[in-house]
This record gives sequence, C-alpha cells and structure tokens, in this order.
Amino acid sequence: MKALESLVLFIFLIYFGACIDESLEGEATQVVPEVLSYPNVDRELWTYFRSFEDAAALRGFNVDLSRTNITGEIREIHEENIAGTCSYGGGQPYKDVIIDLSFWNRANSLYREYIVFHELGHCFLFRSHHEACFANGTYESIMRSGNGNCRDNYRLSTRDYYLDELLTPLERP
Repeated sequence: MKALESLVLFIFLIYFGACIDESLEGEATQVVPEVLSYPNVDRELWTYFRSFEDAAALRGFNVDLSRTNITGEIREIHEENIAGTCSYGGGQPYKDVIIDLSFWNRANSLYREYIVFHELGHCFLFRSHHEACFANGTYESIMRSGNGNCRDNYRLSTRDYYLDELLTPLERP
C-alpha cells in the first residue's frame, strides 16, 4: 500500500510540476552574489583590497578601490628588506601596489593585510611614513617604514587601533 501511495504522489508531483505556467518564468528575482573584482589587481590581493574597503565602511567611510586607478601585483622585489611598494607619479596614469613574492609566500594572512594596507595608505590615502614609537617600543602607526627602532605590533588585539589610525585622514561622504 505504501508503494502505491508513493507512486501516486510521484505522479502528482510530476504532473503539476510540468504544468507550471511558463509565462511566470524569469519573473522570480534570482539572487546572484556580487562578485567583486579589482581591475589590474592580482586575484590574491582582492581579499585584502575588499578588507580595506570593509574597514573603512566600519568607520563610516565609503571606499571603492575597484573605481580607482590603483593596480596591484605580487612579484619579486629585488631590494633588501622591502615587503611592498607603492609607485605613482612620473606621468603614469595609475598607482601600482607591488607586494614582494618572497614576503607573500612566508607571511601569514594578518601580516599580508598589514603590508597591503600600508601600501594602500600610500597609494590611496597619500600617507607618508610615520616612525614614532609608543613608550613600550612599538610603532604608533601602520605607516612605519620599518627603518626605525620600534617593533611591529599589528595583531588581532591591536588591529582596530591601527586601522583607526590609518583611516583617520578619510573624509566622510
């Protein structure tokens, strides 16, 4: 008896499923997740560009790096102790963030974020280096050059402080 009931239900579903009014096709709104991309930026950097935008949004600022003329790539930088650079000016129509491939391959996600945000601090915010230290010997700013006598202190527990400090120059929309 159970088999007969299952068969009847199956036929019922096929019959009514096949009789759906085709004029309704396409009327349902399909939710497609927004795919963010950044032109001329290596895909591995997209997460960090998006994270920069999100950090700004949490602080009340609207940043859309996909609409800027900032490029980004991960490749070898042949200078000693350089994890990233930001190049602009000299008549070029764009700003170029370059992250050192050797650094990238050995750094954890948080330190990658630190360097990408530092370079976006130059290329997007036009911030220069800031070498001041706190009394405990750690840098006051994410915009440090690394040539000073302080220690980095970018950790999950200090991230908000450093992002507040970095994004201060933004103007609210």
